[in-house]
Amino acid sequence: MMESMKRYDAEFKKEVIKRYMAGESIAAISRETGVNEQTLHKWKSELVRTDEGEVDKEKLAMRKRIRELQMENEILKKAALIFGRDG
Repeated sequence: MMESMKRYDAEFKKEVIKRYMAGESIAAISRETGVNEQTLHKWKSELVRTDEGEVDKEKLAMRKRIRELQMENEILKKAALIFGRDG
């Protein structure tokens, strides 16, 4: 039996992307909401735009860099705990 495509309203899409921009990962949002990751990436491209209607690549790049720095910070915290125990 084929399942019909689920439709989401604009408000739901905006809330999901707002969560992404606030720091949640696409994977985590996908797991929690049940929305496919590819669909979330599509919504991100549609909703994160400049005033001129262009995809806001700068904002998306900054968001990606923030996420990378957060991951690096977590790794350094764990490393500090590990090396701090030896001393």
